Amino acid sequence: MDTYNIISLLLVGFIWGGTNPLIKKGSEGVSKVKKDNFLSQIVYEFVYLWTRPSYTIPMLINLSGSVVFFYTLSKIDISLVVPISNSLTFLFTSLMGMLLGEKVLHFKSYLGMIFVLAGVTICVSKILRNNINISTTHIINKKSIM
Repeated sequence: MDTYNIISLLLVGFIWGGTNPLIKKGSEGVSKVKKDNFLSQIVYEFVYLWTRPSYTIPMLINLSGSVVFFYTLSKIDISLVVPISNSLTFLFTSLMGMLLGEKVLHFKSYLGMIFVLAGVTICVSKILRNNINISTTHIINKKSIM
C-alpha cells in the first residue's frame, strides 16, 4: 500500500462521512409525502428528493465516493478497504454532524473515535511495514541473483 492508496481510503471516508449528514438534512420532509398506493408513494418520494438540490448535490458527491471506493478495491485487499473506509466514514460523519450542529457528542463517542483512529493506524502501519519488508526482500533477492 502506497501513499496514494492511503489518501484514497481517507478520501472515501471523508466523502461518505462528510455527505451523510448533508443527505440526511436534505431529505427532511420526505416523510410528509403521502400517497394512496405503494407505487405512487415511491415515485413521489423519488421525485421529491431528486428535485431538491440540498439532497441531490450531497448524494452525487457521495456517489463519487463510491467510485473512489471501487477503484481502491482494485488496488488494495478487500479485508483492509472495507473496515478502514467504513471506520473513517463513521468518524467523518460524526465530525460533520457536529459541525452542522446536530447534537453534541458524548464522551464515549470521542473515546470511540480515538479507538477507530488507533485501529486504522494499526492496520495501515502493519500493511506499510509488510510492504517495506517485501520490497526489501525483493531487492536483496534481486542483488543475490546478479
